[in-house]
This record gives sequence, C-alpha cells and structure tokens, in this order.
Amino acid sequence: MRKLLVAFVASILMTGFSANANTITLAAGYNTAALTIVQDEDQVSVESASFTQELKTRFIEGGPGFMGIVLICLILGLAIAIERIIFLNLATTNTKKLTEGVEEALANGGVDAAKDLCRDTKGPVASIFYQGLDRVDEGVESAEKAVVAYGGVQMGQLEKNVSWISLFIALAPMLGFMGTVIGMIQAFDKIEAAGDMQPSLVAGGIKVALLTTVFGLVVAIILQIFYNYIVAKIDSIVNDMEDASITLVDILVAHKK
Repeated sequence: MRKLLVAFVASILMTGFSANANTITLAAGYNTAALTIVQDEDQVSVESASFTQELKTRFIEGGPGFMGIVLICLILGLAIAIERIIFLNLATTNTKKLTEGVEEALANGGVDAAKDLCRDTKGPVASIFYQGLDRVDEGVESAEKAVVAYGGVQMGQLEKNVSWISLFIALAPMLGFMGTVIGMIQAFDKIEAAGDMQPSLVAGGIKVALLTTVFGLVVAIILQIFYNYIVAKIDSIVNDMEDASITLVDILVAHKK
C-alpha cells in the first residue's frame, strides 16, 4: 500500500513538472515571437527613416537652385491636378437618370418643371439641358444651337488650367537637363583650373548633373500620370455631354409634336 502511494505521488509530481516545463517553453516561444515582431517593426521604421533621409540628402546634394525650381514645378502641378480631379468628379452626372427625369418632367409639368430639375442638378450636362430648355419656346433649332454653344463653354471650363500641367511636365526634365549641363561645365572648369584629370575633381559636378536629371524625370513622370487621368476624365464627360445633348434634342422634338 505504501509503495502504491509513493508511486501515485511521484506520478503527480512528474505531471506537474512536465506541465511547468511546457508552460515555460510556450512562454519562451511567445516572448521570442514578440521580440521578432518588434525587431521587424524597428527594421521597417529604420528603413523608412533611412529612405527619407537619403532622399533629403540627395535633394540637397543636387543643389538648391535647380532642385528648388523642380520642386516648385511638382508642387504647382500637383495642386492644379488635385483641383481638376475634384472639379471633374463633382462635374460627373448620371446622364441617364437626368435624361429620364427631364423627359418625365416635360410630360407631367412642362418646360418649367424640366428647367427646375436641371437647375437643382449639378454638372455641365444639367447646365446644357437648362440652356436648351430655356430656348425651346423659340423653336427646336434655337434650342439645339444653344445646347451646342453652351457645350463649348462647359468644355472650356472642364479643360481650365490643364495646359499648365503639361507645361510643368515639359519644364521639369528640361530644368533637370539644364542642371546636368551646368554640372558638367563646373566639372570641366575644375579640371581646367587644376590642369590635371583627377576623378575627385569631376565627381561632384557629375553627381549634381545626374541628380538634377533624375529628379526632373521623376517629377515629369508623376505629373504625366495625373495629366493622363485628367484628360481621360474630361473625354468621358465630354462624350456624356454630346450623347445627352442629342438625346435632349430628340426629346424636345417629340415634346413639340
């Protein structure tokens, strides 16, 4: 009996020691995993900080003159691009819904009801509809001429300031190339002054030349992406305007009958 009791106590103790060992191992694994995650986060933050610092260093090494002008081109180009994108998104209208609403308003409430609907709707398509409905009493041809004329006005508003973005796209790499030429001239001036061809004399000028070129091309690429998006958005809105104008003329002809 005593031997059985001793064996039972020994088995309990061994089970407790095994559970404690497993708990310690599991806790150590959790601590190791947590430490690994913290180290990975620290590494990512260090890499991000080093990239930002490297970008600042390269920008300063490129020279404050041309690099500052290239940066101004980027800021102004992005400001105009963001303004145009917001304007074009607000100018986008559900032309199908608007056309159905105008047709229903003409059938139920007449021209005045359709004009009120267009007046309460934002966007160039609604403005064109309003101008056409405002001239419908003078005949369908007058309404059509008003739609075409006011469509040109709305197209001009959609394309406002877009040419400035194309200017900055062309100007940024040109400034970068000019910085390249000036850097090479400075390098050859140092060679001429020293009377000897040493790599250390020309390294600084060549670095400035390459940095200005790279930053100019980067600015042009960024602005080109925004410019293409804006042009595509304008084309989409203009196509909707043209289709909606044709549909409006057909609706007015049917209403006059």
